[in-house]
Amino acid sequence: MPLAIPRIDTRDPGSAAQIAALRAKLAPEGNVVSEAGRRKTIEVFGEPLTPVQVVERICGDVRERGLPALLEYTAKLDGKQLAASDLRVPAAELAAAHAAADPKLLDAVRRIRERILKFQQAILHQTVTVPTEHGGYLMQRYLPLRRIGVCVPGGAAAYPSTVLMTVVPAQAAGVEQIAVVAPPTAFGSYNQDLLATCHELGVTEVYRAGGAQAVAALAYGVDGLEKVDKIVGPGNLFVALAKKHVFGEVDIDSIAGPSEVIVIADETTRADFTAADLIAQAEHSPGSAILITWHAPLIDAVAAELEKQLATLERGDLTRPSLEAFGALVLVKNADEAVTLANELATEHLHLAGPAAEKLADRIRYAGAIFLGAYTPVPVGDYAAGPSHVLPTGATARFASGLSANDFLRTNSMIHFTETGLAAIADDVLTLAAKEGLTGHANSVAIRLRNN
Repeated sequence: MPLAIPRIDTRDPGSAAQIAALRAKLAPEGNVVSEAGRRKTIEVFGEPLTPVQVVERICGDVRERGLPALLEYTAKLDGKQLAASDLRVPAAELAAAHAAADPKLLDAVRRIRERILKFQQAILHQTVTVPTEHGGYLMQRYLPLRRIGVCVPGGAAAYPSTVLMTVVPAQAAGVEQIAVVAPPTAFGSYNQDLLATCHELGVTEVYRAGGAQAVAALAYGVDGLEKVDKIVGPGNLFVALAKKHVFGEVDIDSIAGPSEVIVIADETTRADFTAADLIAQAEHSPGSAILITWHAPLIDAVAAELEKQLATLERGDLTRPSLEAFGALVLVKNADEAVTLANELATEHLHLAGPAAEKLADRIRYAGAIFLGAYTPVPVGDYAAGPSHVLPTGATARFASGLSANDFLRTNSMIHFTETGLAAIADDVLTLAAKEGLTGHANSVAIRLRNN
C-alpha cells in the first residue's frame, strides 16, 4: 500500500486543527500504551495500571526493598533471571569485550571522543571572581558532580553513541564516578560493542538493569549500586516517567519522548536528501519526521522518494508506520510561516536544508539542535560532531536545552567582606531587615558595627 503520511496545507481551513493534533502527538501525557503493554502490565501487577501507576509502583518497591525488588522486576519485565552477583558487569568482561572489538569501531570511538571533548571543554563554565570595594570579593564557583548515572537503551538496537554523548560531557566536567545501566539484552548490557565502548572511555561501572527499576536503583541506591546525584540518558516511556518520578531525590537531564526532526526545505533542496533525513529519525519507531516547505512540487517529490527508500531499507517496515502516525508533509505560504511553525513546534532536531539556512537560523528561537545546510544531516550530530545528542523533545525546547558538560556542574557563590566593606553596605542591609521585621538579621550586622 502507498505510504499514508499526512499532508497539511496551511491555506486549508482545517490546517490549524491538523497541526494542533500533530503537536498533541509529540507531547504525550504518559498514559498511552500498546495492547501488548497492557497485557504485560496485568500479567506483572494483576491489574490494568497506567504507565504512570506502573512507574510509581516500581519506584516505590525498589526504594523500599532495594536489590531484591530490582532483580524481581528484571525477571518479570525483561525476562532475565539475575543473581545479585550478576548485576555489575565484571571488569574482566569489559576488558574482554574491548580486546575482541572491531578495531575500526574503537578508532571511531577515539576520534569521536576527542571531538566531543574538545567542544564540551570549550563551552565549560569557569569560576568567576568579582572584586568589591574595600578589599572584598564575590565568587561564583563551579564544581563537578561527584557521581552520575547514565541510562542506555537496549531494546531494539545497541547504542554506543549514547555512551559517548553522555559519558564524555560528564568527563569533560570532571565527574569522578559514572555508573552506566543498560537492560540485560543482546542490545543492552550483553552487547559487546557497548561494553567495549564503556571500557575505552574508562567506565568501570556497568550494571545489567533497565527500565523504571534501573532508574529507581540509581536514584535510591541498592546493594551493590550506590545512589547517584544525577541521572541522564534516553529511554522508553517508562524510563522517562521514572526519571520524572525520582526528580527531587536526584537531578535529571530531561523527560524525553520519541525522537523528532523538522526539515525546512526550499526549491533548491534535493528530495532524496530530504526523504533520507525524515526516515533517519522515523526509524527510531516511534519517531516524528516533518517536512515544512513553501515549494509545492517538493511535497510530491519527497513522498515518492520516501516510498523508494523505504523499500530498500532494513528497518523500512518499522519506519513506515512511524511516518504515518507521527510524520507530516506540510506546505506553508512562505519562509516566514515556516519559521513561525518551527518555533511553535519547538522540535528536538531542526534541519534548515536550503542555502539561506544561517539567515533562517537567526530567527529560530526554539529547537534542541539546529543543523545548517544540505551537508549537515542530523546523524552527524547524533554520532560525531561534538554537541550531545541528548536533546529536549515534545516542544520542551521552549524552556529546556540539550545536555552538555555544564549540566554536570553545580555552583555555589562565595562572599567575602572586610570590616570596612561591611560598614559600607550595612545601611542597605539594616534598611531591608527593618522593613521585613527580621530584627535578628539586623542585629547580626549591627553588633559588628557597635564593636568597632
